[in-house]
Amino acid sequence: MTLWVLTILGLGALIGADFFIGRKPHDVSVKEAGIWTIVWIVLAALFGLGLLVFGNSQASGEFFAGYVTEKSLSVDNLFVFVLIMAKFSVPSHLQQRVLLVGVLIALVLRAIFIAAGAAIIASFSWVFYLFGAFLIYTAWKLIQEARSDEEEDDWEENRLLGTVEKKFGVADRYHGTKLFIVNNGKRVLTPLMVVMLAIGTTDILFALDSIPAIFGLTQDPYIVFTANAFALMGLRQLYFLIGGLLKKLVHLSYGLSVILGFIGVKLVLHALHESGVHVPEITIPFSLAVIGGVLVITTITSLIASRRQAQREAAEAAASPTVPEDTSKDSVEA
Repeated sequence: MTLWVLTILGLGALIGADFFIGRKPHDVSVKEAGIWTIVWIVLAALFGLGLLVFGNSQASGEFFAGYVTEKSLSVDNLFVFVLIMAKFSVPSHLQQRVLLVGVLIALVLRAIFIAAGAAIIASFSWVFYLFGAFLIYTAWKLIQEARSDEEEDDWEENRLLGTVEKKFGVADRYHGTKLFIVNNGKRVLTPLMVVMLAIGTTDILFALDSIPAIFGLTQDPYIVFTANAFALMGLRQLYFLIGGLLKKLVHLSYGLSVILGFIGVKLVLHALHESGVHVPEITIPFSLAVIGGVLVITTITSLIASRRQAQREAAEAAASPTVPEDTSKDSVEA
């Protein structure tokens, strides 16, 4: 309990410092986003090394494997965040505040998911079969969606968000950083509050596969929570840093499907081992090597494919004939 309290207080202090530094709404530069991305990665690395020094190598390995997995899966969240920001036409100088509060909401909801998952695993060992099958199914669905070449160009709000909007009402424009205003004697939400709730509650969908995935790497709720916390808290800076590069990660879905499928198989093997079946178990170092290798290969192939696509489009544009503009008097009158 002391460790949990100290960890939560430490994370709270880091979040408070992050909020204090970025309390004034402003457009986030690439330099600022890059510095803070490195800061959160270094903090996560120091925490993992702390587990190695004060704990053991297994705990440290499980944290790093879980952190890398959650970080890679959270990158997929950024695609949806971009759609939500566009849907609500969030001013660029307010996007930092939206992501900070939205990620905090997501972290609280994930903590509830983690507590529930830990309780279920402690009571029912067969749940590993369920988690493993679900991850393998999710991996297959990701491949199907990637091969369909259909791009999601819109975002639909969830029922919870729609209910909140109907109950409290929403202002017709942004009012700086205000979350509520009084309109005609009635207290209503501002669009800023709505988009924060959208970011936070939408993460529930991603937690449905990321939480079982990390439980496939470790069954320690403390490591599951801290890996999620460090992965999510660095997500806001990552949004501004690689926002323009997201469309270039064309093979990301394939990489994530391989990772989820691999962890799903690991879960099934672990469940069989727990049931007394003599099967090989996948070690944490091997898991970390596979996850890291898949991400590196996926990133390289994505950038190569994006560059080739850009070259083809440039060649087609250069080869296509241009129609001269008719600026004659008759044409103008017509």
